[in-house]
Amino acid sequence: MKIGVLKERREPEDRVAASPDTVKRYRAEGHEVLVERGAGTGSMIADEAFEAAGATLLEDPGAVCAAADILLKVQRPLEEEMAMLRRGQLLVGMLDPYMNREQVAAYAEKGVVAFALELLPRTTRAQAMDVLSSQANLAGYRAVLEAMAAYRRVVPMMMTAAGTVTPAKVFVIGAGVAGLQAIATARRMGAVVTATDVRPAARQEIESLGAKFVGFIPEDAATEGGYARPLTAEEQEKQAAIVAEHLRGQDIVVTTAQIPGRPAPRIVTAAMIAGMKPGSVLLDLAVESGGNIEGSRPGETVEENGVTILGPRNMPSRVAPTASLLYARNLANFLALVAQKDAEGVTIDTEDELIRGTLLTRDGEIVHANFQG
Repeated sequence: MKIGVLKERREPEDRVAASPDTVKRYRAEGHEVLVERGAGTGSMIADEAFEAAGATLLEDPGAVCAAADILLKVQRPLEEEMAMLRRGQLLVGMLDPYMNREQVAAYAEKGVVAFALELLPRTTRAQAMDVLSSQANLAGYRAVLEAMAAYRRVVPMMMTAAGTVTPAKVFVIGAGVAGLQAIATARRMGAVVTATDVRPAARQEIESLGAKFVGFIPEDAATEGGYARPLTAEEQEKQAAIVAEHLRGQDIVVTTAQIPGRPAPRIVTAAMIAGMKPGSVLLDLAVESGGNIEGSRPGETVEENGVTILGPRNMPSRVAPTASLLYARNLANFLALVAQKDAEGVTIDTEDELIRGTLLTRDGEIVHANFQG
């Protein structure tokens, strides 16, 4: 089969959906790989590296789309890229379907076979293909570094001849993949770390990394797939009181709480921020899906009464060379399930739960139950 890789044009995005290693893998499996020139520039992958791995470089993205049986993307296509897609073509990437349902309908109208890898079932078998985990892990790491860079004091304890400098206090809200990596990174940097989450498994995970658990865990807090269910009004009030009190003594706060298909829960309010120390820094990793912090703005830094609120967009792209390598491997592992071709065309085994769970559109119809009707 012919596998196509485009340069990402949606800002801010420096990642690419293939690497020289995955190109070699595709070639060894008998596939041809077409890469748009410059696709790897943001990830520090030269065109020559793709060519040395066996890819064919093309100047025109339209030529890549016209020839490819499978098109690999990091982010969902722009309007001009949608125009290049053709009937029967496989599109694989992070397509953000819950926030872009009209584009899901457009895939069906064009006859595209679209796979949204964010929908991958969270099973042991799927771990090697789990794009959310690989990218969130890097986002949590980078979030702590950026928050610490904005914090104008030192982070670890320092014992000097002039006296001892106490370590910074870091509070991580949400202990999923990003949150756990944020905890681990802050601990490595010498901070005193606390964290909160409402899932039953969270306390043990937080404490296993050497952080202190703050908050409470309501009954039946986790839903299928390991995500937290929305809290009741009473639970929200109780959690808010605990968070507000704890925030008063914190230097750096990183929020990571998100629920697929819904706006991010608002956890830190303006009133809570008003009670924090001047010089404190908050970073909202969920800013692009609604935000955990009141007043955070995508792509902006906001100052409120001496407190800095960071709203960085697309954190994994800020470590694009690493993020691309992991993402490309995720895609290569997934394509091993679908990149098969027989006399009648591409074989798509909808009995496979991983294929069925990610398949959005096929044969001109929306086939994923979450997006029908």
